[in-house]
Amino acid sequence: MKREEKIIVGISIGDLNGIGSEIVLKIFEDNRMLDFFTPVIFASTKTMSFVKNHFKLNINLNGINNVKEIIHGKVNIVNCWKENVHINFGKQDVKIGEYAIKSLEAATQSLKEGTIDVLVTAPINKSNIQSETFKFPGHTDYLAKELEGDSLMFMVTNTLRVGLLTDHVPVKDVSSHISSELITKKIETVYNSLKKDFRINKPRIAVLGINPHNGDNGVIGNEDDVVMRPTLQKIKESGKLVFGPYAADSFFGSDNYKNFDAIIASYHDQGLIPFKTLSFGQGVNFTAGLNKVRTSPDHGTAYEIAGKGEADTSSFKEAIFTAVSIFNNRNEFIELNKNPLAISKRKRFDERKYESKKK
Repeated sequence: MKREEKIIVGISIGDLNGIGSEIVLKIFEDNRMLDFFTPVIFASTKTMSFVKNHFKLNINLNGINNVKEIIHGKVNIVNCWKENVHINFGKQDVKIGEYAIKSLEAATQSLKEGTIDVLVTAPINKSNIQSETFKFPGHTDYLAKELEGDSLMFMVTNTLRVGLLTDHVPVKDVSSHISSELITKKIETVYNSLKKDFRINKPRIAVLGINPHNGDNGVIGNEDDVVMRPTLQKIKESGKLVFGPYAADSFFGSDNYKNFDAIIASYHDQGLIPFKTLSFGQGVNFTAGLNKVRTSPDHGTAYEIAGKGEADTSSFKEAIFTAVSIFNNRNEFIELNKNPLAISKRKRFDERKYESKKK
């Protein structure tokens, strides 16, 4: 791949008192990562130099003031602030939350402008980012506002993909949020993502019920009978391979999930508990349905180990490679739909090399 053809991966630094900055820099100690993409970290050279020295990392940083100044083959740091930042690993700090938002906003703007190709976000603390100007429960909701499309939290690995009808919604409010329109929209988003982002021509999608045992014929709630079943039937009649609702308590334990390309859970913990149990450390949080590609690792700030040099980079590395793969798949999908005989202008991602770099 020629240097000018390398995908530019933007990285927002997340909560600096957590493990985000450690895992971001650690993966670039292996400079073979730079063979596949060009990283652009939105933070400051001073801050990243402190992190580098704290963890005694052997890595060269290239400080720049504008993404247009990037150098391929280098770890680029866009200076989003000039002042020194007091990092106190493991502590929740509203001031640190402000820097997390500065990084995210700058990276998102660059993504919108097209000066970076994809965005990978390091973990934030949902509590210390709240302010008068930023009132979002997390990355997904913020990016849904800033980017075009219908966002969906899609947790993915090579063998398991779990989407959510509702994400950061209190359990007591879940059923009131689920409507026929929402179910239809989310299934459409998952279906389209499987086709263009993961290149699955005829996706098979399973949908989990809302209530325990799908409501047991109304004994434990009637939402599954009144809302879920009729909606899924209509979607099936349109030709999509959509199945369910399935009782969530036995679906994963019985290995039934292996029969589908994606599973849609009704609410956050119904989907994420089995997902993280089966794939923790290898999973990726992908915001499907948007006009730009954003991924993140499947874990949080991990304050309890922050600063100790113990953080595992596996999920963050997976998040980067997944973003690169999805970006390539989307471009190839667009080219093939323009002309079925066309070859993507951007070289196809070498899967064998990709697998070797993940190890």
